[in-house]
Amino acid sequence: MNILPFIDIVEDLNRQLNPQQRYQRLIEAIGRAIPCDAIALLRLQGDALIPLAVQGLSEQAMARRFEIALHPRLRRILQSPQPVRFEADSELPDPYDGLVANSQQLHVHDCMGSCIRIGGEPWGVLTLDAMQAGAFDVLSPTEIRACMAAVAAAINASQHIAQLQAEAEHQQQVVQVLLEAEQCQALVGQSPALEALQEEIATVAPSSLSVLITGETGVGKELVARKIHRLSPRHHEALVHINCAALPENIIESELFGHVKGAFSGAVADRSGRFELADGGTLFLDEVGELPLSAQAKLLRALQSGEVQRVGSDQLISVDVRLIAATNRDLQQEVRAGRFRADLYHRLSVYPLPVPPLRERGNDVILLAGFFLERNQQRLGVQRLRLAPEAIRRLSLYRWPGNVRELEHLLSRAALKASHEQGRDQRVITLEVNHLALRDDSDSPAEEEFSAELLEAPDLRCATDQFQRQLIDSRLQQADGNIAAAARGLGLDRSNLIRSMRRLGLK
Repeated sequence: MNILPFIDIVEDLNRQLNPQQRYQRLIEAIGRAIPCDAIALLRLQGDALIPLAVQGLSEQAMARRFEIALHPRLRRILQSPQPVRFEADSELPDPYDGLVANSQQLHVHDCMGSCIRIGGEPWGVLTLDAMQAGAFDVLSPTEIRACMAAVAAAINASQHIAQLQAEAEHQQQVVQVLLEAEQCQALVGQSPALEALQEEIATVAPSSLSVLITGETGVGKELVARKIHRLSPRHHEALVHINCAALPENIIESELFGHVKGAFSGAVADRSGRFELADGGTLFLDEVGELPLSAQAKLLRALQSGEVQRVGSDQLISVDVRLIAATNRDLQQEVRAGRFRADLYHRLSVYPLPVPPLRERGNDVILLAGFFLERNQQRLGVQRLRLAPEAIRRLSLYRWPGNVRELEHLLSRAALKASHEQGRDQRVITLEVNHLALRDDSDSPAEEEFSAELLEAPDLRCATDQFQRQLIDSRLQQADGNIAAAARGLGLDRSNLIRSMRRLGLK
């Protein structure tokens, strides 16, 4: 037996290779050490052996799944503590019949295999086949055992390398999540409604209970989730945020649970899901009411078992995750309508936490306005932004259908207009009522006002289309571009709204 190829195996451990490349180079080195016609390295997964690398077998072999109960030769190899060599006239069926390159069937050949054990447990098997009977007679039992021991050591080292690489990638992703979390803003306000919310947060945060945050679009549900995490024992780990409304249905499972390479078109590498990234920390499912029923079932299973399964993999991964969910839907109504699973709703809403709308927070509107103006001073590079007295009055009277998010965006636009009009070099830039662009009758939404373009439409059909454009555009702005939320505000299904937007040239 030629020992030089085994030096290549050791040197490969210092090369930047993915697991598939390592396994392929491993069996190629074995082929140079032990002349044979076919080699296969198979990994034990449940009740089957899955090919990881082959040489001398057709490409079909890599797509096969060898059930141990159906292949007595593989079963015998797997159960034996020593390498197994089969007689040329063995009546046991060969698992590779019809799979050897340039040959339809293995009539007479030499066949040998060994169980590979890692940490004392069966990891898989290595099989060698030669088309000539007696080809392995030159090998002594000591040489065979030494070869298999080298293979097991190389696989064990490769697994450690792959594990370290995966842990490094995971830590990098967690650090990125933590850095993003540090940029979040505080809950600003002194109203009784906000103080009551702060008290509820302080009560539930130290526990491990699942929290369901409810409230209108733009009230700050994400900020509430982040504060719960910061006050929890898990605050040293990541809070992983996933917006369920922004995910196409065909990738939700991959985002939540991850996938393995080749699981679907475009899966070019293994990828951790959000559950794995949140292991030890908190998973925040924003807009959880938008999840389709198929995804709800898989989410419920993961929450019940504490285990996830990557798309395309049979392996179960244990995770320790604290769950926080948020929605602007009435999930109880969704349950009654059959659009949300009752069992998932009860698991999510162990501690329901409603967030008050801005119109119920009194003078918090002015405190928040000051907070946002200070941020805009830094963004625009101006010395000071202030509100005119009449602007303050109008902000206090407005009903804020888009809540805090609407206030933030409105003030950003107003600050930009005022600084452009008055000059950024001014010591004080004053935001007047005209910069805010609010209606006198603040209880009525702006989209009800007929525009000149609407009144000048040539016929009823054109006027109707123009009104729909204005209404849809206004609701999208209030929902911060969230199509699902805008559709609910208009009493439409999301798909119907998308079709209307395409017809009207809005998408």
